[in-house]
Amino acid sequence: MLKEELKHIDASEKSVKKTGITVGVVLILISFILWWLGKNSFVYFSFAGGIFIILSYIAIPLLRPFHKLWIGLSLVLGFVMSRIILTILFYLVVTPIGLLAKLVGKKFMPLGFDKTAKTYWEKRERTVKEKIDYERQF
Repeated sequence: MLKEELKHIDASEKSVKKTGITVGVVLILISFILWWLGKNSFVYFSFAGGIFIILSYIAIPLLRPFHKLWIGLSLVLGFVMSRIILTILFYLVVTPIGLLAKLVGKKFMPLGFDKTAKTYWEKRERTVKEKIDYERQF
């Protein structure tokens, strides 16, 4: 799945230009922060930001390899970080809930077979539906 996304990165002029301008603006914002903090390295960031913005308007083909690298890096980071976040969420939220439910004997879903039961279907009370019930189904 990740390989397919990496193969089909949008490298259109509009997309490359947007990436160049965004990176340039972010670098210039970083240079303003560094200037405000009194760091001399603000010059390098503002220069790099200016170069990115200028190239975005006059030399898009020069930015295309950077764009592909940047988008590829973001796809890989997104792939890895989503798995890390979901793993942490599982072990810090879902697992304690399951362990706590097990300790107190709570069962969220009836498991096992009842050989005497004709059906496992549970009847539900009929309620009168209002128009708002169809609009807000949650």
